Amino acid sequence: MLKPFRTFAPLGLLPLLIGASRPLPADPDTRAWWATTAALSDDAMAGRDAGSAAYERAAKLVEARFAAAGLEPAGDNGGYMQRVPMQALSIDRATFSVGARPLRFLYDIMINPYPGMPPRIDAPLAYRGYCKAGTLGDVRGKAVICHGTHRAGLPSDAERLAAVKAAGAIALLTIADPGFTVEPPRWPFAYARTVWLQGSPPEAAGLMRFTLNADALGRLDAGSDRDAARLVAAGAAGNALPDFDIPGRFHADFKVSERTISAPNVLARLPGSDPSRAAQVIVLSAHLDGYGFGEPVAGDGLYNGTLDDAAYVALLIRLAERRQRAGFARPVLFAAFTGEEKGLLGARWFVAHPTLPRDHIAADINLDQLRPIFPLELLTVHALTDTTLGDDARTVAAGMNVGVQPDPEPERNLLRRADQWPFLEAGIPATAFVFGYRPGTESERIYRRWYKTGYHKPQDDLTQPIDWHAAADFNRFFYALVERVADQPAAPAWKPGSTLRTAKR
Repeated sequence: MLKPFRTFAPLGLLPLLIGASRPLPADPDTRAWWATTAALSDDAMAGRDAGSAAYERAAKLVEARFAAAGLEPAGDNGGYMQRVPMQALSIDRATFSVGARPLRFLYDIMINPYPGMPPRIDAPLAYRGYCKAGTLGDVRGKAVICHGTHRAGLPSDAERLAAVKAAGAIALLTIADPGFTVEPPRWPFAYARTVWLQGSPPEAAGLMRFTLNADALGRLDAGSDRDAARLVAAGAAGNALPDFDIPGRFHADFKVSERTISAPNVLARLPGSDPSRAAQVIVLSAHLDGYGFGEPVAGDGLYNGTLDDAAYVALLIRLAERRQRAGFARPVLFAAFTGEEKGLLGARWFVAHPTLPRDHIAADINLDQLRPIFPLELLTVHALTDTTLGDDARTVAAGMNVGVQPDPEPERNLLRRADQWPFLEAGIPATAFVFGYRPGTESERIYRRWYKTGYHKPQDDLTQPIDWHAAADFNRFFYALVERVADQPAAPAWKPGSTLRTAKR
């Protein structure tokens, strides 16, 4: 069952669209921002999945709003669009079982398809704890179950994969760690799809890799005289785990389809007012794509992607509208990237194929991972101490009585999971932000709950609770930060000793 279908209407009708039972923002700027958010993440936009007709509609809306705000086209061939060519591989149907015990695809078990993957697997099962190198014994030709963990001193994902592969297994089933409370495993998955840039197919792992719901372990190890719940609890705690073989065979069949798709980045330019800084372009980015339609959660199968990331494409539009063609000292490139949810594909394509000289890109300020659902008192700033953008963010935040901090949860790897990362990889200063919280506070409770109930789920829609004051505060922070970075005498720069600086432009 999908949400009741809505279409976008003028700002005055906004309460009718997203629920008149709750107050809407009082200030005109935040109301205008939310109206654009509604236009981009209403059900009519069908979740804006990259390569879909709905995404194209959303891109045309962004193009029209950029043009109406007076921004110049900065895409290919004199237009606003930069077409990004991609390949998509999807599992259309899958069946799984261990002996006579079925496993439910997307709920109990997941696989990301890859080019050339076998259409089926039938293999004996072995449980090998954390799968440390040199401890697996004889697992040749077997499907090996390993407990996933982010704990220091235990194998990482890459180390686990290398160990299982070296031992001769044909498949790896990693138990998604329920003890990783900073970002709990999310079930069900929306769908099983791998998308890549044309000409850059994903590297084959050499064996099939699955993700296993910890709640389903009991169906795999039935008959082994092992208590699945105790194994899961011990693995989540980082305690010692046994090694044993499991009666029965692991069987899976797949129907896989591949297709060529494309989707545009939407790029627009606000010219600068200082000719001496014309080659110091500041990129402002947010990703336009979402998940689209997927596996229903609580009867809802449309993943609207309101806060992730329609709201922040809307903020780019709102900034352009506020400027009314009045440029900053430096040029600003507004970028609504595609394919972020499939691996930062639009940003990667732009950095590899920029529509301006790459050495003219002075910095990227990216908007993603932002959740205005509790007061803005503390802001996590990615790459806080690596570039002068961190100093700029600290100064602006201090003027608003907002604290700043480096990422307190580096084990989540958020820095590398959003569109600022391709810029940093290319040696371009970049930053991004996350609403922070003090441990043990109500803000932390709300933050944790959202990652369980909203992140990459259909519930990230227009009806979710929003802290309008927090949203307005972040929007004001962003406006002020862009003005400071684009107008101050010195261009953004790397700081000496940064461990992130991987290349010179």
